[in-house]
Amino acid sequence: MILSVSAVLLLGVFVVLLCRYARLPAWQAAICALFGYFLASSSLAPRIGDGLRSLAHFIAGLHL
Repeated sequence: MILSVSAVLLLGVFVVLLCRYARLPAWQAAICALFGYFLASSSLAPRIGDGLRSLAHFIAGLHL
């Protein structure tokens, strides 16, 4: 739960920065949001979640 909320927050900030500084039109941001919404209800959603969790565990295990 914490990972998904922080990922959503991070991606939301990224989209806002793209809209502001890279001149991403609002309609393109809306299409990206709709794509994410429909992707979350697809059969690929559990696999994507598992991949993100394993990536987070990998990053947390790095000793820099």
